[in-house]
Amino acid sequence: MDLTDFEAERPRLAAIATRILGSQTEADDVLQEARLRLSRTDDIDDLPAWLTTVVTRLCLDHLRKRRTRSEVEADAPTDPAPVDPEADALLAERVGEAMQVVLDTLAPAERAAFVLHDVFGYPFDEISAVLGRSGTAVRQLASRARRKVQGLPEPAAEQTARAESRRVVDAFLVAARGGDLATLLSLLAPDAVMRADLVGQRIGTSPVYDGAAAVAHRFNGAKGAAPVAIDGELGAAWIAAGAVKVAFVFHVEDGLVREIELIADQDVLATLDVTRY
Repeated sequence: MDLTDFEAERPRLAAIATRILGSQTEADDVLQEARLRLSRTDDIDDLPAWLTTVVTRLCLDHLRKRRTRSEVEADAPTDPAPVDPEADALLAERVGEAMQVVLDTLAPAERAAFVLHDVFGYPFDEISAVLGRSGTAVRQLASRARRKVQGLPEPAAEQTARAESRRVVDAFLVAARGGDLATLLSLLAPDAVMRADLVGQRIGTSPVYDGAAAVAHRFNGAKGAAPVAIDGELGAAWIAAGAVKVAFVFHVEDGLVREIELIADQDVLATLDVTRY
């Protein structure tokens, strides 16, 4: 691939990476890695879209590693990180200190969805492709991020709905493990759907399970998926040797499961914030 094409895209990519990461140095590292990946890749149909996806996912990986380091180092004394005053000044000019403080409170996927949609104006269908998530998921991520940026608390009704959704998902997983088809059907909306990503399809999952009956039969008797939170959403995951192999994200409305995302792409799984509960 001609790397002059990358240089033409660099200003746009640098702006996205800097805003997501809040660090000029880390953004430069991401662009260097993206350039290296491009040099090893041929036959790219849509280079701007490909680069946006690569850069965004690399940013998410950096945010997750940064969070892990923070958790590990929280109780340990450390030497102060090196400071680059010029880079910090440039970042403050581009982002604004107040906005960056707020962005730092967002979960990685919330941060990416918000920056791409609210800051750079990407439509949700493009963000869905970049993040490897459903349109429902990216809208929810951006909405939660927007509320946090505006300093608004989660409405009481949404807190209640979240608690009810957790009850529904927990009951669904118990019914799946127990082969309780009737209960599975009772917890699914009539027009429920499950969609699998391309990697999931390659390992034998159908692209779409359309309707409550199809989804219920797919999960009936399924064992081994642990309940987890995925980017703040309810879900389940097959975990082996501490690594997530397949993730299922549940979207619940009015007390019924309406949509399930099956994610098996390791590049996407690496960007998810998965927490067992």
